[in-house]
Amino acid sequence: MAPRDTTLLYFLFCLIQKIQAQEGELPIPKISAVPSSVIPWNESVKIQCFGIPESYLYQLEILKNSTSTVVEERWGFQKVAEFIIKRMDTNTAGRYQCQYRKTVSWSKHSEALELVVTGLYEKPFLSTDQGLVMMPGQNISLQCGSAHIPLDRFLLTKEGEASLPQHQNGEHQGNFILGPVNLSFSGNYRCYGWHSGSPYVWSAPSDALELVVTDTMNQGYTVENLIRMGVAGLILVALLAILAESWHSHKVPNKAHLEDLPELTSNTQKYQTE
Repeated sequence: MAPRDTTLLYFLFCLIQKIQAQEGELPIPKISAVPSSVIPWNESVKIQCFGIPESYLYQLEILKNSTSTVVEERWGFQKVAEFIIKRMDTNTAGRYQCQYRKTVSWSKHSEALELVVTGLYEKPFLSTDQGLVMMPGQNISLQCGSAHIPLDRFLLTKEGEASLPQHQNGEHQGNFILGPVNLSFSGNYRCYGWHSGSPYVWSAPSDALELVVTDTMNQGYTVENLIRMGVAGLILVALLAILAESWHSHKVPNKAHLEDLPELTSNTQKYQTE
């Protein structure tokens, strides 16, 4: 290499180092999935990578076997880059991460986003040996399993919650203990199953199991108030009846009072007639 070329490379290297020092450490991007990171078979999902407005290149990678592979790139100055996976299957399910570039510097990678595809196996059952109507403070045991497919990992979810709260290991069945329950535990629950060797390929969701937690103390107060109102209503009706009877008795003279009035003579009657 000629001395001039070496000088140019050294100058370029120093310039890059200076620019990186001036920029400092770039903010770590954030990654998310819309509408959810749990996607039915053959459905689409949108992956968003949040960076900074000055970034001109975004890169989406999938992590498999401890190595990362670039899936797609997005060029253009933008704060958020969107990547569309048109069809979820066993090849597109897995762990994803993203990063962005500003001038000559790459940001660090985002935290890993786990995309799960559901529907490869038939839905498991979700059941309980206890009643589904409970009082606050009680515990309930739920069982999730499949009679025909040897699944060994299970997960319990509640509709309306973004998190996936409980995982369970077991052969053909997972047991979940909820409690002590409170009113927030009321709702519809479902479960999934999968093989430990394919953690991002799940079964279809089970049928919903509705759990109801009732506050019996408040119900007792409500019944007591209704009883009080009923008794007060009866007393009011009785008072109104007494007042009506009293008013009627003063308006119509008693028969005994009528007998004390002097009878009209025939002459008086005649005179009045004339």
